[in-house]
Amino acid sequence: MYVRVDPADATPIYEQIARQIKFAVASGALQPGELTPSVREMARQLAVNPNTVARAYRELQEEGILTPQRGVGLAVAEDAPKRCRQDRERWVYERLKQVVDEALRAQITPRQLERMLRDLLRSLPQQENAS
Repeated sequence: MYVRVDPADATPIYEQIARQIKFAVASGALQPGELTPSVREMARQLAVNPNTVARAYRELQEEGILTPQRGVGLAVAEDAPKRCRQDRERWVYERLKQVVDEALRAQITPRQLERMLRDLLRSLPQQENAS
């Protein structure tokens, strides 16, 4: 399954669900026109309240990521992959910025940060590192 929640994470569960659905769309795991699981099914799979899933789905509809298909459910919008890739990049950038800010406050130099990032990237499996 493409969605997992972490109750220990400070991020609200509905946001975790919405973000992971966006990441699934961005990566191509969910294609335009593909249906998402029903609210009840997703809630059952994740062991969360259906209202939590409904809130995540509602937000994704408001953002134009999911579109209702009458009598069928919610499908990924045609232009959702591009939007989701942009959102994913912006979210990762913000996370990296937080890490860099924290490292600088800890008196780690930009050169040390670059070395650390290079080392991390080199340690990735080849298929991930190729991009």
